[in-house]
Amino acid sequence: MKNFVIFILISVASFAYCDDFEDEFEQEFATKEVFDPLQGYNRVMTSFNDYTIRYVFVPIFKGYDFIVPDQAQSCIHNFFYNIMYPLRFANNILQFKFKNAGEETLGFVANIFIGFGGLFDAAGNVYKIPKHNEDFGQTLGHWGVGSGFPVVLPFLGQSNLRDITGMVGNYYMNPLTYKGKDMVGEKPLYALTVWNTVNEGSLYPNAYEQMTGDTLDLYLFLRDAYEQRRNALIKE
Repeated sequence: MKNFVIFILISVASFAYCDDFEDEFEQEFATKEVFDPLQGYNRVMTSFNDYTIRYVFVPIFKGYDFIVPDQAQSCIHNFFYNIMYPLRFANNILQFKFKNAGEETLGFVANIFIGFGGLFDAAGNVYKIPKHNEDFGQTLGHWGVGSGFPVVLPFLGQSNLRDITGMVGNYYMNPLTYKGKDMVGEKPLYALTVWNTVNEGSLYPNAYEQMTGDTLDLYLFLRDAYEQRRNALIKE
């Protein structure tokens, strides 16, 4: 999560040219109308999520970061990233990015055999194999599916109709979705999902507060930042 670049425009001598230049500037940077029929709900849910993140999740992230050494956090991050290989591979294939899918496979194998089961990023650190993180929302966008209107999900945060649809595919391609056995019986590996979420948050526990600290309109900031980031990922 997470972004804005401020462009400094230098005026020219000719007044006529300045007028034309200003017109082009206004057209380029004019506020775009966003179809946002759920804005009332989205704002309420954004406030709920903001309170939950600041006063529940961030303290958990900071406490975990204080207890768990940075190297251990990095190993846990690498492990969970590695086991999500099926999701990345499938979506690279679906986007016809066969070279990227091949590199994801090489990286997965390298991390399993050289990186001690994925605890260390041998693919990146040793073999310099690039990562190609793709999901079903990006795949839909790659093939021209529009984002639809914004939707803020409880706890999960900012999204849109396309990415919510993509979550269905992400769910079934996520190895943590499938059931494992414990003393109670078979159930999805929710504990590992929670552990992964907490560990990811602990890598940058102050990121949310730093990113949103000076925003005048939190909802619009998060909405626009999310769309810009997702569009950039789709174009990669």
